[in-house]
Amino acid sequence: MPHYDPTWDDMSEYVVHFTKPYQNRTAYENMLSICWQRKLKAVNRFGVARKMAPDWPPQNTVCFSEVPLHLMSRLSKKRGEYGIGFKKEAIIKRGGGPIWYVEKDTTTAQQIYALIDRAAGVTSPATEPIWFLTPFIDVTGDYGKGSYRFEWEREWRVREDFIFDVDDVVFLVLPEELHSAARGFFMEHLHENSGPAFLCPYLDANWDRDRVRLALGITDVKHATS
Repeated sequence: MPHYDPTWDDMSEYVVHFTKPYQNRTAYENMLSICWQRKLKAVNRFGVARKMAPDWPPQNTVCFSEVPLHLMSRLSKKRGEYGIGFKKEAIIKRGGGPIWYVEKDTTTAQQIYALIDRAAGVTSPATEPIWFLTPFIDVTGDYGKGSYRFEWEREWRVREDFIFDVDDVVFLVLPEELHSAARGFFMEHLHENSGPAFLCPYLDANWDRDRVRLALGITDVKHATS
């Protein structure tokens, strides 16, 4: 399982799923709802074959980012300030992993499309193994007047719904001014035994490295031995 030198600022052992407003719920309410259900639903199709693949195997995935936690503000500006954090090993155990960014119009991209075309043309296309891989491949580049470039998100995905336990959640991401209210919400459920209680560390997407590491109880070997 991934494990990095604690002094490396450019690597992370964690991934974050950012929540957004959904079905008349705010991003905060949606995060609480996901925690309550302990399920991230794979609502949308992703990957290079999202418009071409048969219905099975499904191309629906749940998305995460492995951007280092002290740089989450890069993502929060686009994805919002609310999220749920996991160790990478939890994603790997459920068959997920980092996606492969392939540059458009390269030989690699052409060969991937050739494999997709071949799989789509067989008698029973759903049995072709390429469809299990395509949700984890994105072809980046310029398309007409637009550009599809998201390598900076350092995305991970899991095919189909991601069901998790309370202990799988390493931290929650929400603005600092809501930390006390959120902890009180879960404490109430703990005391009344009325639902899951996520009493893990809470992070703010705008915190710097030191505040994040303090909240997670991470000891910096370089600083500790100096």
